[in-house]
Amino acid sequence: MSKAIQQLAQAIENRQPAVLATVVEVHGASPAKVGAQIVLLSDGKTAGTVGGGKLESAILTDATKALMEHRAGLFHYKLAEEGEDAIGTLCGGEVTVFIQPFLPAPQLVIVGGGHIGRPLKIMGEAAGFDVVVVDVQAGLATVPELEQVKLGEDSYVVLITTDHVSDEAALRYALTTPAPYIGMIGSLAKCRTIREHLLKDGYDSRSLERVYAPIGLDLGGVTPQEIAVAILAEVIACRHQKTRATDSVKLRRLEMIQV
Repeated sequence: MSKAIQQLAQAIENRQPAVLATVVEVHGASPAKVGAQIVLLSDGKTAGTVGGGKLESAILTDATKALMEHRAGLFHYKLAEEGEDAIGTLCGGEVTVFIQPFLPAPQLVIVGGGHIGRPLKIMGEAAGFDVVVVDVQAGLATVPELEQVKLGEDSYVVLITTDHVSDEAALRYALTTPAPYIGMIGSLAKCRTIREHLLKDGYDSRSLERVYAPIGLDLGGVTPQEIAVAILAEVIACRHQKTRATDSVKLRRLEMIQV
């Protein structure tokens, strides 16, 4: 297995975005050979090579763009000083490269299983999320089980434990991570009270902007399955930054914070 493929496999296992560039066609003189591969990680590190020099630099530039835009495609490079697709070399050949991003599935972390968590897990998996269910011990001010889960910039955290103490403990930990969405179940009174606890302990109000509480879009449902749909809909709306859905969420969040 090549270094590029080894690094790609490790990135996928670690839920790290990466992009693979593979030389698929070569005409004329070129430092790259068909089948040559290079992997670019989100932190800028690379593994493998597609010939080095200006050609590799041009390929990595396009790989960076492909990773940012989440879009695969064929890219053509002319190893000449001038002309369309020219990269400023004198080799004279032409190279075609397939560049493919590999992005981890968004992570849905359900803290607390139970009657809502079970249908939410099934629905989340059907929607393409990598679902992790974390059961925490009720009544404790710590959540070591959740702390074992790596929460990143594409992690969406749903707090639906059996008691407010566990929810607050999980919320405190989730706020230390880059998770863009943290939803907490409960009444407005509960949400206001927990918010006041956090503010009293030094949490900045801006840091609480990621907290969606009470959780879920207001779809009118009351069964566990319907509540799960409302939660997942809110997560998806947040992930795709849909204005209409997120505006309704913000209205309810404002209700929460205006004591």
